[in-house]
Amino acid sequence: MRFFNFNIKNLYVIYIFFIINNIVISQIPANIQKESIGIKNATLHIGDGQIIENGFIGFDNGIINYVGIFTNDLISKYSKVLDATNQHIYPGLIAVNSNLGLVEIEAAKQTRDYAEAGYLNPNVRAIIAYNAESKVIGTIRSNGVLLAQIVPQGGRISGSSSVVELDAWNWEDAALRYDDGVHLNWMSLSPTNFNTENEDKNDNYKQQKLDLEKFFTDCKAYISESSPVTKNLKFEAMRNVFSSKSNLYIHTDDAKEMITSITFAKKYGITPVIVGGYQSYLILDFLLKNNVPIILGRPNSLPQNEDDHIDQYFKNAKILKDSGLLYCISDIGFWQQRNLPFQAGETVAFGVDKESALKSISLNTAKILKIDHLVGSLQVGKQATFSISNGDILDYLGNKVVAAYIQGKSIDLENKQKELYNIYQNKYKESKKL
Repeated sequence: MRFFNFNIKNLYVIYIFFIINNIVISQIPANIQKESIGIKNATLHIGDGQIIENGFIGFDNGIINYVGIFTNDLISKYSKVLDATNQHIYPGLIAVNSNLGLVEIEAAKQTRDYAEAGYLNPNVRAIIAYNAESKVIGTIRSNGVLLAQIVPQGGRISGSSSVVELDAWNWEDAALRYDDGVHLNWMSLSPTNFNTENEDKNDNYKQQKLDLEKFFTDCKAYISESSPVTKNLKFEAMRNVFSSKSNLYIHTDDAKEMITSITFAKKYGITPVIVGGYQSYLILDFLLKNNVPIILGRPNSLPQNEDDHIDQYFKNAKILKDSGLLYCISDIGFWQQRNLPFQAGETVAFGVDKESALKSISLNTAKILKIDHLVGSLQVGKQATFSISNGDILDYLGNKVVAAYIQGKSIDLENKQKELYNIYQNKYKESKKL
């Protein structure tokens, strides 16, 4: 009898085969809009704070051409008119600071592609690694999240992010905005994220800051040259940041680190966007003076410091809204983005009105990402990217998305989890008959 030589390589082959066999496209991307569509009798949540009862939204060729009160004369202007009585229409929600499409299975290294080796990697482009066929995407858009900012991780400068639509065959089709910004992970003043009075200082902080200053100084000098003799890909990737065409996203939570990092960026003529911003409530005047937007971390997190109020994360959104500072809300990771509307909804219990909570995951996000001329609100001339829900999309019980459109395309809302739910519902229904 011959015995199969079963070693670790064979295990890897079987494991990879299993992953490939299970990572198939979740949905076939929708076809482009072929006829004009109107939707009547809906409650329209515009995304800028307005609500229109008994509303009508019309769109053609993927672009919204009417938003307002429904009147009967509108019916003849569209090839198809749908009735959305007792339903709510919301702009497509935008997941920001996400690695959606860069990870499929957290525990499987072969499916993680969100970080590159190296320390300063502004030339690394997350969009290149984006998997438009990820099964996770279907579970996200079922809750009304129709766009996402795909962000690299790791190192001091992780690379550039891009904004994608969650319905495409490949990353080229998915891209709504290429390379919207470069991501910088600011140095911590202490060895951990929990900066208390008894914490030791980060002994490497000064050298880390000097290294970063040298990189930015060299980069600015390179960009100022009319035609560099030799192209430097790292410096080239920073060109749009220095010209303010793309954002510089600085990831930090500590108030002192925010002040230092913003001052650093301003020295090079850059107005950054802070990602995290947990202690932003302590430096509101400084942030307002420098016109720095904040991408808040998920509201339902534990406080970072032992003497912080237990509800500080929840309160941050209300504080920033009242201050007039431009902010939006983010969740973490990739599959967690399905909870984005609920993260915003939880801020309502702490004083944020519902339409402002919606704004924090739609129009505000679009403004920060510089795509508000395309998406973020239900307005004439913008893309027809929105969802229809039977109830309040920000509420766990009310969020029942029954239809969604991306650039006028009616997308499939089925996903792997719904498929499994239906399978096991039938299983137990059959077992009761026995």
